[in-house]
Amino acid sequence: MKRLAGTAALIVWMFVWAFHPSQSAAGPPAPAGPPNGAHFEDVTRAAGIRFIHNNGAFGKKYLPETLGPGAAFIDYDNDGWQDIFLVNGAPWPGHPGPATTPALYHNNRNGTFTDVTRKAGLGISLYGMGAAVGDYNNDGNDDLFVTAYGQNHLFRNNGNGTFTDVTRQAGLAGPPQLSTSAAWVDYDRDGYLDLIVANYVQWSPQSDLYCTMDGKSKSYCTPESYKGASVQLWRNLGNGTFEDATKKAGLYDPTSKSLGIAIADVNQDGWPDIVISNDTQPNKLYVNNRNGTFTEKATPAGIAYSEDGVARAGMGVDAADYDGSGYPSILIANFSNQMISLYHNERNGLFVDRAPQSEIGRTSLLTLGFGCFFFDYDLDGWRDIFVADGHLDPDIERIQKRVHYAEPPHLYRNEGAGAYRDVTAQMGKSFNQPRVSRGAAYGDIDNDGAPDILMTTSGGPAVLFHNVGGRNHALRVKLVGTRSNRDGIGAVVSVQAGGRRQSLMLRSGSSYLSASELVLTFGLGGALQADSVAVRWPSGATDSLRDVASDQIVTIKEGAGLLRRESLRQRERPAAK
Repeated sequence: MKRLAGTAALIVWMFVWAFHPSQSAAGPPAPAGPPNGAHFEDVTRAAGIRFIHNNGAFGKKYLPETLGPGAAFIDYDNDGWQDIFLVNGAPWPGHPGPATTPALYHNNRNGTFTDVTRKAGLGISLYGMGAAVGDYNNDGNDDLFVTAYGQNHLFRNNGNGTFTDVTRQAGLAGPPQLSTSAAWVDYDRDGYLDLIVANYVQWSPQSDLYCTMDGKSKSYCTPESYKGASVQLWRNLGNGTFEDATKKAGLYDPTSKSLGIAIADVNQDGWPDIVISNDTQPNKLYVNNRNGTFTEKATPAGIAYSEDGVARAGMGVDAADYDGSGYPSILIANFSNQMISLYHNERNGLFVDRAPQSEIGRTSLLTLGFGCFFFDYDLDGWRDIFVADGHLDPDIERIQKRVHYAEPPHLYRNEGAGAYRDVTAQMGKSFNQPRVSRGAAYGDIDNDGAPDILMTTSGGPAVLFHNVGGRNHALRVKLVGTRSNRDGIGAVVSVQAGGRRQSLMLRSGSSYLSASELVLTFGLGGALQADSVAVRWPSGATDSLRDVASDQIVTIKEGAGLLRRESLRQRERPAAK
């Protein structure tokens, strides 16, 4: 069956290239010149981030120990500065270890952060995996959903710097699962954020299996050793509670072994679709039928398998329009010896993996990617790619000499016309340091317009990279929904500047176990203004601005237009009247 799928994929690939040439081949003009000096510096210690992940490992090599943790940017106190949330594990029952909890770090607005975990009511021990940020009750305060082995948790933001665990009263309590990534999405466009949760496999300490790579010692088992588990879709009822809509929406599939979730409008019909990256099972593409249900179309779309018909080990996933075509393409980080997938959206329901013929494929073949995302690190108006790398088993180098346990990340600069160049080596020694990385997210920690990177490691420290040295201009857009959900998740913002048009959807989820900031950043290159900014809200309403100066953050309210604007870097410009 897999070989037949590979043949079909090859035929589709040949057909697409013969009769549907990529719109990016000519495309908009490529970015001019080198990446203007933008690079990343490790500011973890200087920022006061002291987090160390506890995976609970004690020699038994339990499967969940290889997976976490995730990370999130969240402006939990609405002061306009991105705070940091880090998910943590815990000791296994019966095996004493350090008492650990998640960590919430408040942004002090001076390059440093303060640990406010216990003050915020988040000092709760759980074997955490990932996090998703979204205002599920439309009260203007972003809430936290934390996935875990065991019981997932919904923490409601009380608006006073504290959170309350409302899992049970929200109807989200249930049987133990090994949940991974999660994302908020208003899939039925009723103005309330729904929740989709990825589940990995059916595992427990009691059902743990003995696996070995060398025939002598125990190794971490692959997911093929365990039965799969379906993703879950929780529909927001608008009264603070949720109902399980998984089967009713057509998402129930117990063969899945899901690790990543990305939300994208792949066919540009105005409704959010769902991309799921699966580990050793086909990836999934759930296309929104606009009636509360989805149809799974990954195989005919060409993203379920590799070109030779093999279900790869997909970890993180993201989606964005990286070539100016107007349609989002799909990025999936895979296992070592499989390379990253870069599925280009051909705008006709089909995707073609461009990685094998590119520098992305060649440089990622031996690495194992987890967190991944599109972002514009040098603010030239083109979506670059970041991938956090790290293997699963500390003993892998004894079995495969060219594969390493700790690995540097990948940073690919978008050169325009669909081409990427690996610029990791230009980012400095601290950025290139090998780590056993997992989650990754981006956010602007100092409001200078340039996205910074937060990355976690398995059983090790979190790392905060500050983006410095760039000279390009930026425009940041914050949304406030009224008829739509309060965060504006699912809204599409289009910016016309410098002769180019960029479009971004505000989304929850993507990467791996992690949540990037809920603010959209548009790199403007050398342009001093955006000629136009247009917002298409999930409700169907539109708002637009003209002649918006660069180097500021503008807040747009649904139905009212410009709510306020603040200068980047100084943030001293008064609110617009």
